[in-house]
Amino acid sequence: MKPSLAPDLKSVRRFDVTVDQTIDFMGEDLRVFATTFMLARIEQTCRDLVLSHLDEGEDSVGARVEIDHLGPTLAGMWIEVNARVLSLDGQRVELAADICDALGQVGRARHTRFVIDKTRQRERLSARRAKAEAAGAL
Repeated sequence: MKPSLAPDLKSVRRFDVTVDQTIDFMGEDLRVFATTFMLARIEQTCRDLVLSHLDEGEDSVGARVEIDHLGPTLAGMWIEVNARVLSLDGQRVELAADICDALGQVGRARHTRFVIDKTRQRERLSARRAKAEAAGAL
């Protein structure tokens, strides 16, 4: 992890909202941006913010998200995720995000990520795969 990863770092990303990112269970006339896609955009923006301050061989994984979906965004609009680093504690990175569309704020979130060593993670996943295969879970 580079020393440049510090509180108050910020990143802004804009995403188009497409029909396939909207809910469909209430009918065509009530399609709005789905919370699951909002969550994905928050995590993507936060990961990219952290990743730009990591050393080669490092990445980060999401561990916790607290999200408030405050308002509807229609297909054809865009959302903007404004992410910022709140604090660091060892490998733990705490972030916050505000989500807006052209009409105002539509969401807010707190997100915890952990910086990982990809080689160690690969080894852990390999061991887990072996256990899952032995248990007949794969």
